[in-house]
Amino acid sequence: MPLNSLTTRSDADALIPVEVSREILQGALVSSAALRTFRRVNMGAAQQRQPVLSALPQAYWVDGSSDTGLKQTTEMLWGNKYLDVRELAVILPIPEAVLDDAEFDIWGEVRPRLSEAFGAKLDAATLMDVDNPWPQAYQQGIVRQAYDAGNFVLEGTGVDFADDVALNMAEVEDDGFDVNVHYARRRVRSRLRRLRTPTTNEPLFTDLTSGVGGTLYGEPLEYVSSGPWVNNYELISGDRSMAIIGVRQDITFRIFTEGVISDDSGNIILNLMQQDAVAMRAVARYAFAVASPVGAENPAGTGFPFSVLVNSGS
Repeated sequence: MPLNSLTTRSDADALIPVEVSREILQGALVSSAALRTFRRVNMGAAQQRQPVLSALPQAYWVDGSSDTGLKQTTEMLWGNKYLDVRELAVILPIPEAVLDDAEFDIWGEVRPRLSEAFGAKLDAATLMDVDNPWPQAYQQGIVRQAYDAGNFVLEGTGVDFADDVALNMAEVEDDGFDVNVHYARRRVRSRLRRLRTPTTNEPLFTDLTSGVGGTLYGEPLEYVSSGPWVNNYELISGDRSMAIIGVRQDITFRIFTEGVISDDSGNIILNLMQQDAVAMRAVARYAFAVASPVGAENPAGTGFPFSVLVNSGS
């Protein structure tokens, strides 16, 4: 847990001029796939119940031997899944002299990159179950829950990669859900681009780059940054409406000119006032859960609305 990181003069040396271009060259910002696609619930408390249908009503034939046959009763049941808020935060301290000598608006450059870092952390937890802060089984990352539900396909099971994707979608459909999103790392796009029809040798998939990611079998294809993505997996397919992001507090920024930064033992690492430094603090608070409500094709509620295509080297 780094508690003593400081953006020093050497870190920002490229921004401090003798003479310097007025443009900073940097990679394109990558937004969070989870925040972009999951069902969003704005939360007014640190924990919120999410009712989920857990038992279906039943219909019965009436005894035809009598005009006064008794009609039976039925019921519907709802269970609760909880959205538990967890905080995501970081502090970025910079000496005032570095800020004063920089030719560029350092804070203007920092804010979008901190937002990107938050999105990567959220995608890693919700999709890949990496550094996941949530306690319940239904709050584990989607790939882990898919594995536990038996919803996975090993690459090479089908006749080609396109068939592997189709089999992965079938895992979701067999559990009573419709696939309306795919998640993949960007390099999967080249694999899809090389697939050809057997007779005319034309590209099998042509809409791979429009919008955020294009489409795959008619459903949105979302590319996830390679930072959060775990190499064991090629693709996730599923019903994005069943993945819920609870937002108690979206990312906020605050700049401090006074205060101290200490380590987990209470030792002071940096005194902002005494050491002429400024710190930006970024904070967000999110919750996450995957629902698996019962339905006509998922009567026991044991199906799972996502499946994962596993890399053949895993």
